[in-house]
Amino acid sequence: MAMTRREWIGAVAAAGALPMAGGAWAQAGTLKISHQFPGGTATEGDFRDRLCRRFAADIEKRSNGALKAAVYPGSSLMKTNAQFSAMRKGALDISLYPLSYAGGEVPETNIGLMPALVPSYEVGAAWKTSDVGRMLAKTLDEKGIVVLSWIWQAGGVASRATPLVQPEDAKGLKVRGGSREMDMMLKAAGASVISLPSNEIYAAMQTGAMDAAMTSSTSFISFKLEEIAKHLTSGRNKAYWFMFEPLLMSKEIFAKLPKAHQDIIVSAGAEQEKFATDAARADDKIAAEVYAKAGAKVYDLDEATVRKWQTIARDTAWKDYAERGETSAALLKAAQKLIA
Repeated sequence: MAMTRREWIGAVAAAGALPMAGGAWAQAGTLKISHQFPGGTATEGDFRDRLCRRFAADIEKRSNGALKAAVYPGSSLMKTNAQFSAMRKGALDISLYPLSYAGGEVPETNIGLMPALVPSYEVGAAWKTSDVGRMLAKTLDEKGIVVLSWIWQAGGVASRATPLVQPEDAKGLKVRGGSREMDMMLKAAGASVISLPSNEIYAAMQTGAMDAAMTSSTSFISFKLEEIAKHLTSGRNKAYWFMFEPLLMSKEIFAKLPKAHQDIIVSAGAEQEKFATDAARADDKIAAEVYAKAGAKVYDLDEATVRKWQTIARDTAWKDYAERGETSAALLKAAQKLIA
């Protein structure tokens, strides 16, 4: 006897080959992946965009075409700061998102760009399986967010007229730190702070509204700041600026997928982490080379300089963050264990 269409759909869904109706993805047919970075291809361009495209191709292959995803770079789907809230509401499926951008909505997420708390890629990688990582993932889960890929990036400072290397160099400069906590450290060093997404740095520096900007090495390259910056403090040696930029998914959308598809998504996300770390490390070196070639003077940080910034951060940003609630205090304490 031939199966009816309803019987066929029920059988296929039960086998995990396609999602049950009800989720945003199930209705639209394709997961939407949004990010703020310049677009490219799976092999060329900003590695964060490439990671999203690799992830999309991987889940489609593993699911034999049942899972599909479209990448929307350059905040073309929605504005940068709206993406976290949209995921929490189930209005956006996936985003590669600088976690500290969500600090105004979920204060605990500011730990994603806490000055000098993550001093190396090795420490960042250790978060995932340590107490701080488990606590952070649980906090995000409670806010409606699933972490798919744990991605850390080192960064530094690009400045128009004068270098920003030592804390005393910050006095009188208008600087973009990238997070509330980074701004607190900069203020204590004597700088004025400016808050804006990294894709708006170029215009602000070009007009003179901002003297210097802290961001990841990859963003220094992708946003072509070497065209206007005369100095670069590189993250290729030591760094006190490490940004957590995970691949995140809406828990509401994730929960509506079959278990088989959830497993594919989680596995594919985890497998992007080595690619991300290797690419981030490479960009630390490439950024320094690009800026030097453009005529900028490049500076590397040493351990003593990082400690100076860490001392300021401990008395300002770390202290303030720990006082913002029990969860924040516990996260900070757990993170400090990895650098004790």
